[in-house]
Amino acid sequence: MIALYMNRRDYENDIRSLLMAFFYGDKIVLNAKEWDVCLDVRYTENYTSLSLKDNKGQCLEKEGNCHFEDYRLGRNDIKNLVYHILSEYTGMTLPWGTLTGIRPTKLPMEMYEKGASKGDAIRYLKETYLVSDEKAELCAVVAENEAEVLKDCDYDHTFSLYVGIPFCPSICAYCSFSSYPLSVWEKQVDNYLDALCKEIEAASTMMGDRKLLTFYMGGGTPTSLSALQMDRLLTCLEKYFDLDHVSEKTVEAGRPDSITEDKLQVLRKHHIDRISINPQTMNQETLDLIGRRHTTEEVKKAFHMARKAGFTNINMDLIAGLPGETGRHMQRTMDEIVNLAPDSVTVHSLALKRAAFLNQNREQFPVAGADEVNRMIGISHEGALAIGAEPYYLYRQKNIAGNLENVGYARKGCEGLYNILIMEEKQTILALGAGASSKFVFNSGDGHRIERVENVKSVKDYIERIDEMIDRKKKFLLKSENSF
Repeated sequence: MIALYMNRRDYENDIRSLLMAFFYGDKIVLNAKEWDVCLDVRYTENYTSLSLKDNKGQCLEKEGNCHFEDYRLGRNDIKNLVYHILSEYTGMTLPWGTLTGIRPTKLPMEMYEKGASKGDAIRYLKETYLVSDEKAELCAVVAENEAEVLKDCDYDHTFSLYVGIPFCPSICAYCSFSSYPLSVWEKQVDNYLDALCKEIEAASTMMGDRKLLTFYMGGGTPTSLSALQMDRLLTCLEKYFDLDHVSEKTVEAGRPDSITEDKLQVLRKHHIDRISINPQTMNQETLDLIGRRHTTEEVKKAFHMARKAGFTNINMDLIAGLPGETGRHMQRTMDEIVNLAPDSVTVHSLALKRAAFLNQNREQFPVAGADEVNRMIGISHEGALAIGAEPYYLYRQKNIAGNLENVGYARKGCEGLYNILIMEEKQTILALGAGASSKFVFNSGDGHRIERVENVKSVKDYIERIDEMIDRKKKFLLKSENSF
C-alpha cells in the first residue's frame, strides 16, 4: 500500500497519477496508517518539500520552488519534484515523463496553431514534461496528422452525433463501460429502442442550423441488435437527421460473434462507411480467459464477411497487456492482423478500471509490467506500419499500464474523423442513449469552454426517464442559446 500525506490538497490528482504510474497496481490511500511506501508533500508559501520513506527504513527528501501564482507553472513544478523523487527511489523512468493527462496531443496542436514547428513541439515535450524521445516524436507526429485531417473542418457550424447501444453478447473481464449482457436484457431491447427513437426525434431539432458532420454508433456492441432492430434504428436516424451529406458514418460492429451477413447488409443498405471489428487479441487462450466467447477463426470469418459485403474502411481494436500476455503474444496477434490488412488499427494499453472484474480479481489475472507492455506497443507499432497505417490519434486513460497510451493508426483517407474530434474537443458532440454524455463546445471572445450534459447509465432508468433526458438537453441549450 502507498500512503500519501499532504498539508494542502493542491495538485493531489496529479501526484496520485504519478504514484499510480510508478507503483502500478498498488493501492494509494490518503493518510493511511499502515503502508509499504509513504510520500509526504508539504507546501509552504514559496517552496515544496517532499519526503519519501518505506517500511525498510529507506528515506529520500527533495525540495524546490513552486509558482503557486500560476496554476500551470505550479503544477509542472510539483510534478517534476514528485517525478524525480519517485524515479530515484524506483530506478524507473516513465516514457511520458510527468504528463498524466488524457489528451497529450493538445500541447503540440496548440503550438502548431501558433506557428511552431514539429521540432519545437518535440523539444517542449522533452524539456518541460520529461517525455522520452520516442513518445515526444509520436505525440508530435499524431498532432501533425490530426491537423492535416482537421484543416478544413468548420467546428463552429457543425456537430457530431453519438448513439449508444449498451448491450453486449457477454461482459469482458477488463470492461468498465455501461454494458449489459444481452442474455439478461434481451426482452428490454425493443423498449430501449422505443426510448432511443424518442430521444432521436427530440434531438433532431436541438442543434438549429448546425450541420451534422460525423455519426458514430458505439456501445456496448451495436451489432448485439438483430438485423431488424438495427434497420429500425438506422431508419429512425435517417428520418430525423440528414445523413446523406455526413462526412463519416461509423458503427462499432465490435464483437465478431455478433456479426452476421444480414446485419452487414443492413449497414450497407444505410450507407455506413466505416465499421470496427475488434478481436483485442488473436491468442485463443487469452480470449477464453477474459470472457470474449468467440474464437480467432470467428474474427477472421467476420472480417472476410465484411470485406465481401463491400466495406472498404474496417478498423480492428487490440489491447496490449492483457492477462498472461507478453511480447510473444502480441507478435502472434500482429502477424494475424497484418495478414488480414485492415484499414486502421487501434492499439489500447490495458487500463485497470476500478469497476472491472479483472481489477477486482487481480490475483486471477496476472498482467505484464510496464516495460513488457511498452515492448508490446512497439511490436504493434511496427505491425501497423507494415500495413501502411500511420498514427493519427492518441489518448490516455487513468490506471493505464506504465502510464502509456492508446494509439489509432490508419491508412491515408481512412482516419476516424470522429475519433480526432472527440479527443481534441474542438466540436460539439450530441450524445444519445443510456450512459451517453453530450459535450457542448463554446468558442467565443471569452475563450474556449466545454460543458457536459449526461444521460443516466442504467438502461431501466433511461427507458423510464427518457422525457427527463430530453428535457435536460433542452433546458441546457435554452440557457446557453446566446453563447452556443
